[in-house]
Amino acid sequence: MTGKLAVVFGGSGFVGRNVVRELAKRGWRVRVAVRRPHLAQFLRPMGAVGQIQLKQANIRHRPSIADALTDADAVINLVGILHQKGAQKFDTVQAGGSAAIAQLAAEAGVETFIQVSAIGADAESDSLYARTKGEAENAVRDAIASATIMRPSIVFGQEDEFFNKFATMAQMSPALPLIGGGETKFQPIYVDDVADAVCDALVMPEAKGRIFELGGPRIYTFKELLELMLTEIGHKRMLAPVPFPIATLIGLVGEIAGMAPFVEPPLTRDQVKLLKRDNIVDQSGDVGTLNDFDIKPHTVESILPTYMMPYRKYGQFAEKVA
Repeated sequence: MTGKLAVVFGGSGFVGRNVVRELAKRGWRVRVAVRRPHLAQFLRPMGAVGQIQLKQANIRHRPSIADALTDADAVINLVGILHQKGAQKFDTVQAGGSAAIAQLAAEAGVETFIQVSAIGADAESDSLYARTKGEAENAVRDAIASATIMRPSIVFGQEDEFFNKFATMAQMSPALPLIGGGETKFQPIYVDDVADAVCDALVMPEAKGRIFELGGPRIYTFKELLELMLTEIGHKRMLAPVPFPIATLIGLVGEIAGMAPFVEPPLTRDQVKLLKRDNIVDQSGDVGTLNDFDIKPHTVESILPTYMMPYRKYGQFAEKVA
């Protein structure tokens, strides 16, 4: 594979940086297309000298996308947002941005294209996040019939936005919210397993044109995941059930607070809509799964202890009962 060029959009994000590292390890030349290259310099040491190139590109500016795609052998699109803020809108980033990347990649003759989406993506969804993810999938497949769609469940690992978020909340609050009673089901997948699946798909002819849903080895409820996290950091916190109507009001308040600069909303109304549906792999056989790759997924229990230490009272020196 040495010598081939993979262009990665969204390569400086949580999943993206792990994909970039794995691509470099497998001998790809990697061009990371990002809005602010000066903030992505940490990616360069992940490969040999000159192996990883940073390229300025804005998915709302088509000429910059086309420039980033020059001589590409494969394209991976990981661009996505969890909530809207300023110019970062679901419609423009997830739907419009993905469509532009795929259309210009098709014009450049790229046939190996991977779109990283999410379980629950549906162009008819009442959730704006899920709807634009679904619209992005449709646009990509319309432009490049051979494109591969990857839909992970919650992705966990160091710097994730799930366990880290709630562990931070647990340090400041005596209670954590169980939205909708905490019964929503998830199938968390380790970020390195996602990166492996993406890189494997690049060289698997049978992956072309297919949809894969990626989940870990076990299904948990939202409540079980919070309990697991609290046990790991050694904090006792009340888990307070919050009915969906009340959660929607909390989400509205969170959106208003999130309008302030540098403030991340703890919850949005759109995220409440997402929590009304289970986030687990489709077992009907209509889509591919991690079983189609030679990957043994990591468990949450084996990985979570490696990055929850900062949230324990005494960090790495905290006593922990085996």
